[in-house]
Amino acid sequence: MSRTKKVEAAGRFGPRYGRKVRKLFIDTERKLRRKYKCSNCGALQVKRVSTSIWQCKRCGVKFAGGAYSPSMPTTSVETTSGGRSDVEV
Repeated sequence: MSRTKKVEAAGRFGPRYGRKVRKLFIDTERKLRRKYKCSNCGALQVKRVSTSIWQCKRCGVKFAGGAYSPSMPTTSVETTSGGRSDVEV
């Protein structure tokens, strides 16, 4: 019996938990297991050591990042004045 490509690492769950949850798990697992580019030496050798700890296998630099990828997504914060303008007439 051949193995399927569709379920990947979520195959261990069998039919449990539903398709959507297993698909989200597959996407997260892919992000977690792939190799990333090192910001220090530029090699594709960065792997996760533990939660939020990443290490380059080539140059040995260790750094903190996100739980599932070395760089955390940045969010845009805009400050508003509540619709009032600060310009005097």
